[in-house]
Amino acid sequence: MPWNPDRYQLFKKERFQPFDDLFRLVKRREGMRVLDLGCGTGELTKRLADNLPASVVTGIDSSPEMLARAEEFKHDGLRFELGSIEGVEGEWDLVFSHAALQWVDDHQRLVPRLLRLVQPGGQLAVQIPSNHKHPSHTSITETAQEEPFRHALGGWTKQYAVLQIANYAELLYKHGGEEIIAFEKVYPHILESSDALADWTSSTALVPYFERLPEELHEPFMQSYRARLRAQWPNGPVFYGFKRMIFAATRP
Repeated sequence: MPWNPDRYQLFKKERFQPFDDLFRLVKRREGMRVLDLGCGTGELTKRLADNLPASVVTGIDSSPEMLARAEEFKHDGLRFELGSIEGVEGEWDLVFSHAALQWVDDHQRLVPRLLRLVQPGGQLAVQIPSNHKHPSHTSITETAQEEPFRHALGGWTKQYAVLQIANYAELLYKHGGEEIIAFEKVYPHILESSDALADWTSSTALVPYFERLPEELHEPFMQSYRARLRAQWPNGPVFYGFKRMIFAATRP
């Protein structure tokens, strides 16, 4: 099941809020070589380029559907490429990632590798959702353990490699990072109902499940999942406190 840009954009305002907090940590100067990992539809990559004068910004994403939407923002100083976060190479003044690294395994290896892509004097700046123990996510795992979903998935459930915020700070220090900033923040979102919460996760956390489930089980899975959320929040509105981790470090 491919990523759906239209569904992802349903909560664009809420999803884009942490970008500002992350961008405030960026040490801005002219003429930077910038890499945006997991650029998605490209809107935030364009904001990066607009706010980093005379810089060359490259957005990388593994979704052709998302990159097709990003093409409209392309210009001489802003380009987009199909590729994986794990496979990226090169030397960059800024390696930036907003809500993408949670899809990549083995952060103990990943974060040092990304720091090595940063040129001396450059910076790594990352935002990662840390909401995987919220009922919106645990209800997905519980639904996947039901039949017939458990059999169709072969017992598989999505395991996130996301660490604790202190672990990221320690990793950055251990591998030579300086001027380290690391914090976790709750972003309060008010959704009209538990069904809106299901719509939110259907464009992100549920995608790996729908990729593995036969199409005839997509709607039954959603019905069971929605029922779990309605039991948790029988009446709207729903307070959705979304936790995210933000960290940055420079390379000496």
